[in-house]
Parts: sequence; C-alpha cells; structure tokens
Amino acid sequence: MASHLPVIVAIGANLPAEDGAPPLQACERALRALATLPGTTGLTRSRWYSSAPVPPSDQPRFINGAAAFRTALPPADLLSRLHAIEAAAGRRRGAADAARTLDLDIIDMGGLIRAAPDPVLPHPRAHLRGFVMLPLRDVAPGWIHPATRRSVGEIVAALPAQDVVAC
Repeated sequence: MASHLPVIVAIGANLPAEDGAPPLQACERALRALATLPGTTGLTRSRWYSSAPVPPSDQPRFINGAAAFRTALPPADLLSRLHAIEAAAGRRRGAADAARTLDLDIIDMGGLIRAAPDPVLPHPRAHLRGFVMLPLRDVAPGWIHPATRRSVGEIVAALPAQDVVAC
C-alpha cells in the first residue's frame, strides 16, 4: 500500500495496565505508541469519555477515546501493531466484552469495506456504540460510515440512551 490512508482507531481501557498504571494512563500511552507507528502522520485525538460497560455488567467503567491519523501500513499490519500495543499494556485476549487493560480497534481505514480477512472494515459494531461514536465525532466530525453512508452526526443522533460522558 503506497499511499497513506486515513484511519480512525478507538481506544478503551477499564483495568489497570500490567505495571499498575490506571486506564487513563494506559490510553494516553497507547496514543503515544500510535504516533510512532511506521508510516504514520498527522495523529489527532479526541477528548476522553467515561462509559459504562456494554453489555451491562459489574465491570469498572471504561475510559474511551479515538485517534485519527494517516498510515502507509496495510490493514493486517496495522492490526498486528495494535495488538502488540495492547499486549505491552498487559492485554490478554479472552472472553468477548471482558474487562481489559487496553483495547484498540480499527473503526475505519480509508473507507474500505471488507468482511475478511481481519480486520473487518468498517468495525461491525462501532455505529451501535456511543463510546465509539462520540470520540470519533471529535476527531472526524465529517465522517461518513462507509457501508451505511450515514454521517457520524446522524448515527449519534439515532443512538439509544447510553451512559457515556466526557471526562
């Protein structure tokens, strides 16, 4: 992939990192790591949000945000590097929707639509989640969902009530 594609990555955590750093600090570290990825330019970030776990559970609240940047990395390479950043924070993959030290998801990559191989693009559940859409709107207010062609504003307006608040 020779050109730099625009990328939006969702960032979240609700457990301390492996070294005991609180979730907000783990998310800030992830932002710094994203900025150093090869072929990455122009990183911008959202404000941080606090959100209840989805689906509802007795887990701690999440810290969520988003980063937008341009990258020359192909989708699979970017995903692999995101997994390495998660692992450095102590992320161990287990049950779906489990508490985690760090979660980095590619939400959109240059408007690509693909069901396979990983990463699936755009992220299949992002448009259902306020904790993804609100930070995304901060970094890409003109974003259009590649599959549904709905704007981030339309998506946010149609979301059911969710416990997501700016920090």
